Amino acid sequence: ECLARIRKTSYLSAKATISHKNLILGDNIFIDDYCMIYQNKGNEYINIGNQVRIYRNTTLENGRGGNISIGSNSSIHPRCQLNAYHADIIIGKQVMIAANCALYSYDHGIKANTPIRKQPLTAKGPITIHDEAWIGTGAIILSGVTIGEGAIIGAGSVVIKDVPANAIADRKSTRLNSSHITISYADFCLKKKITKSDSHYLDN
Repeated sequence: ECLARIRKTSYLSAKATISHKNLILGDNIFIDDYCMIYQNKGNEYINIGNQVRIYRNTTLENGRGGNISIGSNSSIHPRCQLNAYHADIIIGKQVMIAANCALYSYDHGIKANTPIRKQPLTAKGPITIHDEAWIGTGAIILSGVTIGEGAIIGAGSVVIKDVPANAIADRKSTRLNSSHITISYADFCLKKKITKSDSHYLDN
């Protein structure tokens, strides 16, 4: 990682596996041991911005209409899984994604009386994580979700709805402070976006 910081060229570990014909790399990137960057069917791209850090055993995989874009100075910690099919994964600048997180921009169909292996993949839309958000350990972010600038996702959360800017979303949130909105798990699952004016949606 130090080598990537002190020279303009990127450092890609010899132990990383890269099989991608449309990979765009910025400057001073660090890709750790045992990472995998893999392109499935199609000509989709993965665009990794300047000074991005991707730590060991992380997988970036895409195809079938799904692109991945990671903004500058963002970090993805060990054992994360980013899979983009049928819709994009868009990560802003200075985003921190903790270890063991999973981002899936697609779902399996669930049509009755059809084996899951024969179900088509579907997507509700891209996953978008805006600048300076923080995704806690083990969080799962699903298709169609937008996470606002500066938002915090608690460890172990399953994110199925949009999270507004500067919100803290987890299972045990009970407070509201001057810099962040805090949303309880029940409210987090609501379809309505929560803002500071929506105080009746927040725990007291």
